[in-house]
Amino acid sequence: MKIYRCFFLIPGLLVYLILTAYVDPSNLGKEIRYVAVGDSYTIGTGASPERSWPMQLVVKFRLREKPFTLIANLARAGWTTQQVIDYQLPQYRTLIPNFATVLIGTNDWVQGVDAQTFRTNFAYILDEMTKILPDPGHLIVLTLPDFSVAPKAKHIEQTRDITLGLSEFNGIIKEEAQKRKLRVVDLFPFAKEVKADASLISYDGLHPSVKGYTRWADIVYEEVKDLY
Repeated sequence: MKIYRCFFLIPGLLVYLILTAYVDPSNLGKEIRYVAVGDSYTIGTGASPERSWPMQLVVKFRLREKPFTLIANLARAGWTTQQVIDYQLPQYRTLIPNFATVLIGTNDWVQGVDAQTFRTNFAYILDEMTKILPDPGHLIVLTLPDFSVAPKAKHIEQTRDITLGLSEFNGIIKEEAQKRKLRVVDLFPFAKEVKADASLISYDGLHPSVKGYTRWADIVYEEVKDLY
């Protein structure tokens, strides 16, 4: 039993060692204060907060000796853009980040929020988040993944076309981000990878697995690594 316990502790210990690792003194005073905003996809449902894609993104920067810190993951499962406005933005404003990500909108669509309301809310979120950042270009916007390929998707939506609905919302996300000249990381094509590799979906049959979130972290990192 002791051998097995040690084996399962290794991944968590590795993350700890990386996050507390030596950082080049020349980077002191240049701390990257990261705040993540979103829903279950960002908090790591299907895996754990420690294995969420924001935490894995931090690890990637830490491996390059960048003083990158996830000071808060404000995401909550099931939340919509309205709940981000009501509860996450007030916290976000007090944290003074200089890097942020936002992935929100899936629950809006699932709960039947109309496209115009979603656009209004999403635009407000982008404006409020960029106000706080020293460089507005350091807000990274992610599109909604196509969860129609997940095994339990049809249990959630039986009467609407998931792919079509999320595509409409993603069009809004891209348009509003482009108006503000913000970087967009497109997670929608991830569905093609899921079709080829079922292990990218977690035991819950809906969210990404640890492997899936690792893939998301890779996708995001490739889009933002040049910032630092």
